[in-house]
Amino acid sequence: MAIMTPYQVDDVRFSALTLLNVELEQVFEGCRWAEGPVWFGDAGHLLWSDIPNNRMMRFIPNVGTSVFRHEANNSNGNTRDREGRLLSCEHGTRRVTRTEIDGSITVIADRFEGKRLNSPNDLVVKRDGSIWFTDPTYGILSDYEGYAAEPEQPVRGVYRVDGASGAITRVIDDFLQPNGLAFSPDERFLYVADSGASHSPDHPRHIRRFRVEGERLIDDGVHCRIDVGIPDGIRVDTKGHLWSSAADGVHCFAPDGTRLGKIKVPEVVANLCFGGPKRNRLFIAGTRSLYSIYVNARGC
Repeated sequence: MAIMTPYQVDDVRFSALTLLNVELEQVFEGCRWAEGPVWFGDAGHLLWSDIPNNRMMRFIPNVGTSVFRHEANNSNGNTRDREGRLLSCEHGTRRVTRTEIDGSITVIADRFEGKRLNSPNDLVVKRDGSIWFTDPTYGILSDYEGYAAEPEQPVRGVYRVDGASGAITRVIDDFLQPNGLAFSPDERFLYVADSGASHSPDHPRHIRRFRVEGERLIDDGVHCRIDVGIPDGIRVDTKGHLWSSAADGVHCFAPDGTRLGKIKVPEVVANLCFGGPKRNRLFIAGTRSLYSIYVNARGC
């Protein structure tokens, strides 16, 4: 197991969120592009996606890692719904699915206004049961993370699926490549990453904030920017700090958008989530590896 000293402190407030007696741990190595970690507290395990290898992995602390699902349709982002079921964004099938308790698959969304989605990327569930997901084109750009195809949607949008009716609404339509998303602890704000700079250096590499008013979003503009690489997956802790993936690790931002510091990781980070019994263990999906580190913060 590899051990590293990880912190870059940019603001003294970051010190309160770190622990001096912990180190970054490499939990697993052997992925091609690790993504979409999600913690199952009731089962005591973590699931994550290995997109090009077309599989989902499972890590059980003090036990080890195994393959959870073969032929995973190039799944990317994952989360849980209000009933604890697994929700996944699938590049290969260009859809959002729910894994039922019996293991069967229910399609939540695969089309909007009669046209196929691009390639759903990441998703989050609000307390009212609605599902919000991003739909960039990464999964159809090549055959590596899905299947190369021309987009049918006119934009790369963010969508809301009503928790009661299942109706799908496009709530954001002006992103270059919408990616990770997360609600503030009180759900007054939705943060959405734009990773457009992944293919064009002069394009967005920032996270925007939106005020949530029912089913509508009011744009508050750019909340923070990533200075190395792009923002991909993002998470929020119970105090409102925003934790974002980046090329050099995990960047932590205060609720006012100030960058407090970084957890340096030796691989490009795609996504992250809080887990463990106290939700204070940060799991980090690097390019080939899954890492973890304990922090002085709890995930929502």
